[in-house]
Amino acid sequence: MVKTIPQMYRYIYNRAERATEVGPFRTWAHQFTAGNLRSLIERERPDLVVCTHAFPCGAMAEYKRHFEAAPPVVGIVTDFAVHAFWIHKNIDGYIVANDAIRDQMIARGVSAERVVAAGIPVRAEFARAADANPHLRERLGLPLDRHVVLLMGGGLGIGPLERMMRGLEDVELPIATAVIAGRNKRMERRVLAAAEAVGYPVRALRFVDNVYDYMHAADVLVTKPGGLTAAEALVAELPMVLYKPLPGQEERNARILCEAGAALRSRTAGDLAATVTAALTPGSRRERMLDAARRLARPNAAGEAASLIARLIRMRKEVVA
Repeated sequence: MVKTIPQMYRYIYNRAERATEVGPFRTWAHQFTAGNLRSLIERERPDLVVCTHAFPCGAMAEYKRHFEAAPPVVGIVTDFAVHAFWIHKNIDGYIVANDAIRDQMIARGVSAERVVAAGIPVRAEFARAADANPHLRERLGLPLDRHVVLLMGGGLGIGPLERMMRGLEDVELPIATAVIAGRNKRMERRVLAAAEAVGYPVRALRFVDNVYDYMHAADVLVTKPGGLTAAEALVAELPMVLYKPLPGQEERNARILCEAGAALRSRTAGDLAATVTAALTPGSRRERMLDAARRLARPNAAGEAASLIARLIRMRKEVVA
């Protein structure tokens, strides 16, 4: 739906946010899923369930209503805004990106002690080391004499990467790009074809497990604003140019990140080059973006989330004992 009829997804997302009562379809879907989860939960006997998406969080909330021996559940909100679908009174704990989201959840009835504003968890490697590796670009096959623009379209590679590549033709500074197509063979072929037609060096990649290296080697990230990618870029202190956010949560992420000063928004391919040039040009604007990234970054979020999870598991075992 997001790829083919995004306007419909936006309508449903916004309508669900404004709804004062849970719709019957949502209730049925959660009940149906909860029933199907029972055999899995009883077989695996988890100490705790972590949900990183609103739909399984709702299904586990329904599971806890129906089955007495349900494990504790933690919801980790991986965006910079929270949708009503996340919010359930019987979820044992929430990890959220910031204090503003925590306040919103408390205002909607979640008890304060169940919401921790630890940030969006990312791997420790995204934190920028004080002694940056001077040979990193050479190791990654990236030029030393150009600005490096990192292009990402998410893990599924559904961002308009070829359009972004063409849009960068008019950047006023010498650039090279590293383009990560994700787990999408079709997108990789399209990126390789586009690379033959642009006038700057391109390093085309599929899914990589060292995105942090490319973020540390880059001067700017051009991406759609998925919450996890944005959190990684903040920790890596990498200025962002946001292009073509998916409807719903990504549009909200874009607004929040741009208002905070950590990102610039490019609304069309025609203004992408000017926006990237602005983000690359040394000066007060780029320094403000770097300062905002440092202010918003939560490099210890994963450790804080793990501490909450461990505490809930200990509490459950004490009750059972």
